[in-house]
Order: sequence, then structure tokens, then C-alpha cells
Amino acid sequence: MPASNRNDSISLGVILAVLAASGFSLKAIFVKQAYLLAPVDPVTLLSLRMLFALPFFLIVSFTALKNIGKLTIREIFTLVCVGLAGYYGASILDFMGLQYITAGLERIILFSYPILTILIGIVFLHQPFEKRLILPVLLCFLGVACACASDLSMSSANEAIALGVLLVAGSAVCYAFYQAFSEPMIKRLGAKPFSVLAMLISIFAVQLHFFSQLPLSALNQPGDVYWLCFMMAVLSTVLPVFLQSSAISRIGAARMSLISTLGPMLTIVFGWLILDEQITLMQITGMVLVLSGIMLIRGKQTKKNTV
Repeated sequence: MPASNRNDSISLGVILAVLAASGFSLKAIFVKQAYLLAPVDPVTLLSLRMLFALPFFLIVSFTALKNIGKLTIREIFTLVCVGLAGYYGASILDFMGLQYITAGLERIILFSYPILTILIGIVFLHQPFEKRLILPVLLCFLGVACACASDLSMSSANEAIALGVLLVAGSAVCYAFYQAFSEPMIKRLGAKPFSVLAMLISIFAVQLHFFSQLPLSALNQPGDVYWLCFMMAVLSTVLPVFLQSSAISRIGAARMSLISTLGPMLTIVFGWLILDEQITLMQITGMVLVLSGIMLIRGKQTKKNTV
């Protein structure tokens, strides 16, 4: 591929990654709003989200799954594990954790998944660690630390907050597993078929969880909760899932993870605008540092592919 075309592909990958991060960053806002509107169970909330998303993925599946070819047992096993980890395990733990902590803190904790993704890739996929990623990682870590410093200092160390932190940390581990193992499957199947299959697997798992734990009447919720779940399905599930997979196919899982660190900053801003969560000078400083890390990643990628 010519250098100019390769650079265009990288630039598009970065744009897609930023858009995906923006969509995913709204998810915590929708969840917190739903909890404020009604005493809805996290499993019910996730089930409604997936039910609203299901028609979109079924429609896309008619064309996306036509030419994927025959999968080996190992590929099927990997696909099932990735689907369960990324959009079932990570989601259910995240929804449970959001009962106890703020939307901003939730996204900050989830920031750990880029580093976890890299480590999983090194250990299980024999990927080399690129030294040029160290500075962007440090900038992103410093940015997140600045953004959450004031919030953590004002939080009381009670059992509820500790439980929320642990649940969301578990979500980060699951999502890192998804990120690390999705790249080879995307190369094998293509971005769209992979996204459809992974989501269909997770939707089935979520509904199985719901019907094994709760009665059907639990789906009877106020109209505003349905609307929030629909918005969550479209803006924070369907669109960002495809945007993310397309970005990974162009720039790789590790770089996608690093660019996704924009998400915590966006959630902090959305939390301030929509949920009246406090935003401070330290958080603004953190946002600048994270954006600097993202631009540094893009600049290094462009330089590498023009040499």
C-alpha cells in the first residue's frame, strides 16, 4: 500500500476510534440517569439495552455473515470467549458498579484496560511492546490521575464505593481481554462480521442471565427508562461497536485502546453537563494531557509510515 494511502487509513482509524470513544462515554450517563429515574436492576437495564440493539445487529447480519467461511473449533471458541468477555462480562460488571460510584469515576477506572490490553497481547499473543508507546501511556495515566484526584479526595472509603471500584475494575479486565483477542479475529473475519457475531453471542448471554435470575415482569419499566435504553443501544452500543472494530482493523488494538482514553474525559464533561457531577481545574488539566497523548500517538504513527 502506498504511504499516502496508508496514512489516510491511519487518519481514518484515529477518527473512528475517537467517535467510538465518544459513543461509549455516554453509556455511563444513560445508566446513571436510569438509576435516578427508577429502582431498576442492572441485569434488567442491560437486558433492555441488548433487546433494543438486537434488531440492528440482525439486519446487518444478513449481509455481514454471508461470506465468512467455515470457522474452526478454535476460532469458534475464541469468538465465543471474546464476545462473552467484551459485551457481556464487561457490561454486567460495569452496570453493577455504576450503582455505587459516579459516571466519571467509572470511566477513570476503566482507563486501566489499555495497559491490560497490551499486557495480554504480550503474554498470550506474543506481541512485542513498542517503546514509542511509553510516553503516550504516561501522558494518559497522568491525565487521568489529575482528572480524578479531587473526586477521590472527596470520596468516603466506605464498602459501597469499594465494591463499585472492584466491579468496574473487573469490567476493565474483561474488556482488555476483548480488545487483545479481537484483533486477530477481525483480521480473520472482517470488522463487520466479527462485531455482529460478538454482539449476538453477548446478547444471547445477557438474556439467558436475565431469564435465569429475574421474572419477565421486571422488563416493565417507566417510559423514560425505555427511551434511555434505546438511546444507549443506538448511540452507545450499535454505532460505537462498528466504529471500534473498523478502527482496530486500521490502527490495531493497542493504539485503539490508547485513543479510547479520551472516553473518561468525555464522561467527566457529560457527567458535569447532564448529571451535575463536579468538574475541577485538575480535571481540565487531565483532559489536556490525555488529548496530548492521543495526538502524540497519531503523530508517531504517521511518522513511522512515511519513513
